[in-house]
Amino acid sequence: MAQVIETRTAAGGRDGTGVHPADAWLPLPNLFLLGLQHVLVLYAGAVAVPLIVGGAAGLSKGDIAFLINADLFACGVATLIQSIGFPGFGIRLPVMMGVTFAAVSPMIAMATNPDLGLLSVFGAVIVAGVFTMLIAPFVGRLLPLFPPVVTGTIIAIIGITLMGVGIGWAGGGATNPEFGHPRFIGMALFVLLVILAIIRFGSGFLRNISVLTGLVVGTAVAALLGGVDVGGIETRPWLAVVMPFHFGVPRFDVVAGLTMCIVMLVVMIESTGMFLALGEICERPVDQKALTRGLRTDGLGTLIGGVFNTFPYTSFSQNVGLVQVTGVRTRWVTAMGGLILIALGLVPKLAFVVASVPQYVLGGAGLVMFGMVAATGIKILGSVDFKHNRDNLFIVAVSVSIGLIPVMAKTFFDYMPKVLGPLLHSGILLGSVAAVLLNVFLNGPTPSDQKVHWESGEG
Repeated sequence: MAQVIETRTAAGGRDGTGVHPADAWLPLPNLFLLGLQHVLVLYAGAVAVPLIVGGAAGLSKGDIAFLINADLFACGVATLIQSIGFPGFGIRLPVMMGVTFAAVSPMIAMATNPDLGLLSVFGAVIVAGVFTMLIAPFVGRLLPLFPPVVTGTIIAIIGITLMGVGIGWAGGGATNPEFGHPRFIGMALFVLLVILAIIRFGSGFLRNISVLTGLVVGTAVAALLGGVDVGGIETRPWLAVVMPFHFGVPRFDVVAGLTMCIVMLVVMIESTGMFLALGEICERPVDQKALTRGLRTDGLGTLIGGVFNTFPYTSFSQNVGLVQVTGVRTRWVTAMGGLILIALGLVPKLAFVVASVPQYVLGGAGLVMFGMVAATGIKILGSVDFKHNRDNLFIVAVSVSIGLIPVMAKTFFDYMPKVLGPLLHSGILLGSVAAVLLNVFLNGPTPSDQKVHWESGEG
């Protein structure tokens, strides 16, 4: 693996212009369409958390709408920082940022507690953001614990875990009372076939926007069949300014703050896997400095979220799959996606239109993208020595099995303490911890046959 990475780095992974693919600039129309493609993939997950937490807190429709707008705005700001990069912040890879689902259960518990409430949620999010920025350098130093056998396993687990999300979309949405109806599955299959046809017969830019094209075509067909509901768009304002501390001054509770800090530890481990996956896809290996900048931006995004009445932020794994599918590795595409998210946060009518894309249409694209994430992990594992070091087989086998527990049996940990929920219900976290610990136990932290050369990136 070291030989492969060093060769790519020496070659620069660059085209004839000498510009690395992650830094390449594209014509603005292309950037816009590719950025919109990332936004469509991210959107359903981005708005789900405000809907869930706002509903649990008993907010009015108007306040929930504000939560969604604020969330999209903060998503866009965090994505710009992560993609473009500023001194000390931003991994400078094609990353889309969104609200983490790991924080949903603790936030609902806080929001529904009469002694805490929604303002305590925002206070805890601010504390967790500061905490994450402070400890990011220490987590960055753990990079030697992630040789190819560990990173390949984690990335494969990420893809396999996400497949459940894609399948849920394809069935019409997990909460849909008609989940699995043939018309949902048929439309998801249609979108999948459109994407595959473009990949097989298309070329150039059309091939790069195969997922976006599939989503547009699928949405158009669904609209003709009466499956797209845009009712109520006339009541949405054209412009809505997102103001900080809209709901009041945050409250700071010690237990709530500690709980959210624990959640962010989970998020940081998951983000590490995402960043390593992107580094592999983009042929820009993630070193300690880059990892620290990326994790620090998770914290800054979370701090911004707390100020603007939203929640903790992390890199969205489904967009990693989109980078792999399209082969477009420039970070300026996700930067454009960040600008689009900011626009959606400020223009509710636009956000409403994007939100009208049916989940079963997204499902057809999800099956392609999430499978590609798993395939990337398998590709990395192809460079691992299984013939002369059979212990590597046990690392992969046990880690994948543990990582799939929350996916295959959602009630498996129901009798465990509720406070451990964010840890035990994340298959990505469980699989990651298992892979790291098993590798240290069976191979040592960085055995000679698995050392990876992580070059110093931009400071």
